[in-house]
Amino acid sequence: MKLVFNKRTTPNITIDNKKTEEDYEVASQWKLMWWKFKKHKLAIISAPILTLLIIIAAFSEFLSPHLPLERFSDYKYAPPQKLHFIHPEKGFSIRPFVYDLKQEMDEKTFRRTFTEDTTKTHPIHFFVKGKEYKFWGLFKTKTHIIGLKDPDAPFFIMGTDSLGRDLFTRTLYGSRISLSFAFLGIILTVILGIILGGISGYFGGVTDTVIQRLIDLLLCIPTIPLWMALAAALPSDWSPAKIYLGMVMIFSIIGWTGLARVVRGKILSLREEDFTMAARLAGASNMRIITKHLIPSFASYIIISVTISIPATILGETSLSFLGLGLQPPVVSWGVLLGESQKLENLAHHPWLLWPAAFIVVAVLVFNFLGDGLRDAADPYK
Repeated sequence: MKLVFNKRTTPNITIDNKKTEEDYEVASQWKLMWWKFKKHKLAIISAPILTLLIIIAAFSEFLSPHLPLERFSDYKYAPPQKLHFIHPEKGFSIRPFVYDLKQEMDEKTFRRTFTEDTTKTHPIHFFVKGKEYKFWGLFKTKTHIIGLKDPDAPFFIMGTDSLGRDLFTRTLYGSRISLSFAFLGIILTVILGIILGGISGYFGGVTDTVIQRLIDLLLCIPTIPLWMALAAALPSDWSPAKIYLGMVMIFSIIGWTGLARVVRGKILSLREEDFTMAARLAGASNMRIITKHLIPSFASYIIISVTISIPATILGETSLSFLGLGLQPPVVSWGVLLGESQKLENLAHHPWLLWPAAFIVVAVLVFNFLGDGLRDAADPYK
């Protein structure tokens, strides 16, 4: 590694051993950003994990062995089952299997416990026929990517909840609600932030003052209490879909302030540049100058802001749903699933109820690492 002076761009660039000085001189801005992004190892690792989470959210019906509301009354609070490859009689088996579960009652505590019944095995098959569902709500099918031939046999990779519902299935379904909530909320946040921030920075004057004071008002109110107050104000007789959209609007209305200030600061520094003056003299409208010239010039910073804001939205929805103020059953989200783990007694006897928390931690870390990588790549000359 060595430092060289780039005559074309003047900043110092760290030259990779595998690339020559000429490669950096003729590389485009996006290529320089990609080379810088690749050096962030955690961001590179996070990209395929994020892709996997999106695939899980998109194909949760097909990937789940059961339905999210399907109950197994005989297996309430059943523990996670282990996958086995060594059969007690046949030896090693390429096809994994699970043992049957038998229920026992503790005579002292009167608490039901489950143990493996090694006399009964259930081989795991792929592309099995199970309960009917609507894929993406469009067409009916019974095919599940994984499951057992016997639909009544126990197959709970992550255990079950208090009603005997498969936690693995519900966690996969919850990823669709939680991730779509974050993405949809961020889209509305970006639209509000860019429009109001662009108007504030470009026109200035009274318009700028009004928008900035509105931002100050929203920022001076603690976020969590404001979320809770607005969420509690939603009518209790609303359908789950209306509550979902209402929660999205709440997070968007509150979350646009940070991005708006970033956009305003960038436009203030760029509105007097030569290319802006040239567009204005050419007869371009104010809206065209903002959308076609100013905003694209700092689009990388908007992408970074969006990537970093998504984890906050996921955590916000999870917190409100966990407290019972956000999404409500029968909606299945990671926050709703964690609501059952509020009681310490449940956690002490059934720790597998915290499995959705593992997905939340992974999703938040992935977005944070990607945001860090994009932040470093946004200025490849550093």
